[in-house]
Amino acid sequence: MIAGIGIMLLTFVVMEVVAWAMHKYVLHGFLWSLHKSHHVPHKHAFERNDLFFAFYGTLAMLCFIFGHGSLWFLFWIGVGISLYGFAYFVIHDIFIHRRIKLFRKTANVYLKALNMAHKVHHKTQGKEGSQSFGMLWVAPKYFRLANQSVQKRNKRGSVHH
Repeated sequence: MIAGIGIMLLTFVVMEVVAWAMHKYVLHGFLWSLHKSHHVPHKHAFERNDLFFAFYGTLAMLCFIFGHGSLWFLFWIGVGISLYGFAYFVIHDIFIHRRIKLFRKTANVYLKALNMAHKVHHKTQGKEGSQSFGMLWVAPKYFRLANQSVQKRNKRGSVHH
């Protein structure tokens, strides 16, 4: 059980690296035709980009199906992929893009930094020129900017928790 939890946690961390590389080299590369739906303004609920959830969901499902007996570790890899997918949905789709209106503005420096980095990523609507391809890892400069923003907000006395 402890080994399984370790595999799950390692998979979760590795998924951030995989997501970064996929986003930078595949989504902004040869699969831009699917991903560009995420970079242009639209009013519909779903995007062609949402098909990538199906890919990772299928991968996790296969790990669950084949993750028994001598291949037990696959089950835990599936759990790690699923947890990352859930985190992605909550952070990216609900918190950042507000596809479901659950969150208000935050004074949390980490969440504010994530949001800032993602906005910089979307500043460019084309295939080339984007920055910040990760979901959970944020470059230090965004932490500095977010911290400055929170400090200014605190001085004005209008912090929302």
